Amino acid sequence: MNREKIIRLGTRGSILALAQAKIVEEQIIKTDPDITVELRIIKTSGDKITDRPLQEFGGKALFVKELEEALHRREIDLAVHSMKDMEMPLPDGLIIACVLEREDPRDVWISRDEKKLLEIHEKARVGTCSPRRAAQILSLRPDLEIVPLRGNIDTRLQKLALGACDATLLAYAGLKRIHYTEVITEILDPQIMIPAVAQGIIGIEVREEDTELQKILKTLNHQETEKQIHVESQLLQGFGGDCTTPVAGWSYMDATGDVMSLHGVVALPTGRKKLKKSLQGNFQWLSSEAYKLGQEFQAWYMMHRE
Repeated sequence: MNREKIIRLGTRGSILALAQAKIVEEQIIKTDPDITVELRIIKTSGDKITDRPLQEFGGKALFVKELEEALHRREIDLAVHSMKDMEMPLPDGLIIACVLEREDPRDVWISRDEKKLLEIHEKARVGTCSPRRAAQILSLRPDLEIVPLRGNIDTRLQKLALGACDATLLAYAGLKRIHYTEVITEILDPQIMIPAVAQGIIGIEVREEDTELQKILKTLNHQETEKQIHVESQLLQGFGGDCTTPVAGWSYMDATGDVMSLHGVVALPTGRKKLKKSLQGNFQWLSSEAYKLGQEFQAWYMMHRE
């Protein structure tokens, strides 16, 4: 951050990414109206590859790589990310300065004929490139056919409308942020379709040495969300997985703020077998147990994978 109080915010150029960048910009300006935030749109490798699954090219890290390179080159001061796209550990010299309050983490079902998941016709084509979503869908409806569907929210919805598939799944948080929830056929119960680790969470990445900017961003940090992402990330780290494996984890705090719950699942890509478990306890206990659960999921997956 420079002395003129100009913050250069790096973001992808999708509708959702720009909406999330705007949320961050507004919150920063609330902390100090004298700050000017300049948006810098950066096209990532993930944006350029639209016809094949990202797993073939390095996974969701492709949505992050160019933003982190821009941080290192000092072309931007901060990068706004969907935290479910982040892979740990971060590159040397970069840190997550804060996470904003989590939006609704659930997945939604969108079908062309407005039929819900359990109502849609046999052998309906479900468009997704997410192993997590595909495995859980096939576990519920093994008669359905999974077909690849990639792109930003608007691209996927356009492909759905044009008949590339009969239904698809998206993150509820994204549709809420772009004010486009009218397309939703059904909001899926997170006990049935467990969300991706960190789904619905916006994170802000900065250079570790930029302590002045970190002080500003720390005021935006949402502590409960920070605990959720820590616990869910422990599950994923214990598993040793990324977006190429059908593992999911979702945590939340009870009304007292003292007890956290974690729901996790790992499944075979075919959905024929899965292991689903839940844990409950205080934050410190759950953090260590989440990692152990991830290891248990990994052992199960290695034993049962086809």
